[in-house]
Amino acid sequence: MDAIPATKARHAVLQSRGRLHAEPEDATRSPWQRDRDRIIHSRAFRRLQYKTQVFVFHEGDHFRTRLTHSLEVAQIARSLARRLRLDEDLAEALALAHDLGHPPFGHAGEEALNGAMRPHGGFDHNAQSLKQVTLLERRYAGFDGLNLTWETLEGLAKHNGPVVRPAPYLAAYTAGHDLELRSHASAEAQVAALADDIAYNNHDLEDGLRARLFSVEEVAALSLPGRALEQARAAHPGLPPDRTAPEMVRRVIAAMIQDVVGEAERRLALLNPASVDDIRAAAEPVVAFSVPMRAANAEMRDFLFERMYRHFRVNRATQKSKRVVQTLFQLLHGGPQMLPDAWRARAGEAGTPAAAAVVCDYIAGMTDRFALEEFRRLTDPHVGG
Repeated sequence: MDAIPATKARHAVLQSRGRLHAEPEDATRSPWQRDRDRIIHSRAFRRLQYKTQVFVFHEGDHFRTRLTHSLEVAQIARSLARRLRLDEDLAEALALAHDLGHPPFGHAGEEALNGAMRPHGGFDHNAQSLKQVTLLERRYAGFDGLNLTWETLEGLAKHNGPVVRPAPYLAAYTAGHDLELRSHASAEAQVAALADDIAYNNHDLEDGLRARLFSVEEVAALSLPGRALEQARAAHPGLPPDRTAPEMVRRVIAAMIQDVVGEAERRLALLNPASVDDIRAAAEPVVAFSVPMRAANAEMRDFLFERMYRHFRVNRATQKSKRVVQTLFQLLHGGPQMLPDAWRARAGEAGTPAAAAVVCDYIAGMTDRFALEEFRRLTDPHVGG
């Protein structure tokens, strides 16, 4: 394959190892631009519009969904990749694809599916993202999935770092198409993972303020947002309340990006990698927060856990959401004849591990809206099937 222009750092991904199913290269796009386009055109990507980040989709038009979150992660990832002279398109593709395996109702849905699938190896949304792009998407005549490059698949599989105990599908897939799970991923994949962390905490902070789960003054007690708030108010005396939270959050994001760039440059200087293989073989990630920023990020995460994710309003939605997913799984695993035709043909006999895997895939692909509608169709005698 053609090499990426020499302006990239020598430890960037400069050339692809190719695709599982060989295809002619595109004359106008790099392999990772092509991956990005396939991800954007996938059905799973479109469904992210109606999948929960924290708030169920109908609670408000301005809260984040998995789609808006993924777009924001992609923007941060491109900025980081550009500063570190990495391949921006690969980082962007990974950012856009990283949540394709998330089930409806955010972490509540994931916990419910993991519990239902525990006798069959559990459920992991990273492994489900890989399954979505290698098997469940069916857009092409010649293969299942999107036939993404090895580098994009590697980054999805190792979104949280090297994998020692892979989920069942990930283990089965890599047995035939080795993604080298025990090594680190490329620096581009590490950038996408850090961009996810940056976007997640900051945008949940802003959504929590919008939902009035806590106040700006309570957030000001946190070290990093507190400094950002002081800077915002000093730069804009009399800053109105409706602009205070966005101004604070954008300053926190900028501070985190600058920190990651500085720490990555420090680690890269120590490692002095000659190629992406040196990045994969390193003892630790090369893209990371500094120790002080890691502590500040953990402080924000702990605050959000106590004040947002465990707020009584969120707890109520969580319990209702779990009940929807648990009921769907129970009914469909015990009665796969109620699945749509294509899914029923794959499920086989009721109560079997094969049926469990198919039902899990079916539920994981649902939007919040479709899951609620399916729940009503299966449980309300006054609603038609």
